Amino acid sequence: MPSVSTFELFAVASLALLVIPGPAVLYIVTRSVDEGRAAGLASVAGVHLGTAVHVSAAALGISALLASSATAFTVVKVVGAAYLIAIGIRRMMVRSRGDDAGRAPAPLRRVVATGVLVNVLNPKTALFFLAFLPQFVNPAQGAVALQVLALGGVFIALGLVSDGTYALVGSAAGGWLRRRLLQTRGRRLVSGGVYVTLGAAAALTGTPRHG
Repeated sequence: MPSVSTFELFAVASLALLVIPGPAVLYIVTRSVDEGRAAGLASVAGVHLGTAVHVSAAALGISALLASSATAFTVVKVVGAAYLIAIGIRRMMVRSRGDDAGRAPAPLRRVVATGVLVNVLNPKTALFFLAFLPQFVNPAQGAVALQVLALGGVFIALGLVSDGTYALVGSAAGGWLRRRLLQTRGRRLVSGGVYVTLGAAAALTGTPRHG
């Protein structure tokens, strides 16, 4: 297992990555502002289930395999990006029924599932687990897979705290915004635009190059 000093250094590096807003934070804040605290926290759960996918893939060596295959990378990227863009367009095209009382919130399981997809396709998270986390792994200190899982667990725990904070702040601010600034149509356009942006960012993520 990694040493205590390795865990401490990794925790600091992880926090530096987590607190900087990226696609996952953008998704969490958008859900929180648009649909409230429950949706925000569900999005946090989904995002870090997506992180668990990255951790598991890194531990099993699948990440390296996927990164080395341009075709596999492109298929995963395009399918996921198309799904996010479709969500955004559908969100923007839905006709308003006057106020939020006429629109049922998205089921939490769908919020979670979309959060998983957002973070599985998140280039910042993928790069972290492909290129940065291995720097903290020392084969002389035990099984590499167990070290990756242990460090990944630290990352997920810190992520739940930092992203949960974003969700709570976003939902609190969202109540004020919904009452005073953003009408139903405006929120629809903003949140739909976020999904389209996330999809476009995923689609434009560079394809791995063979050395």
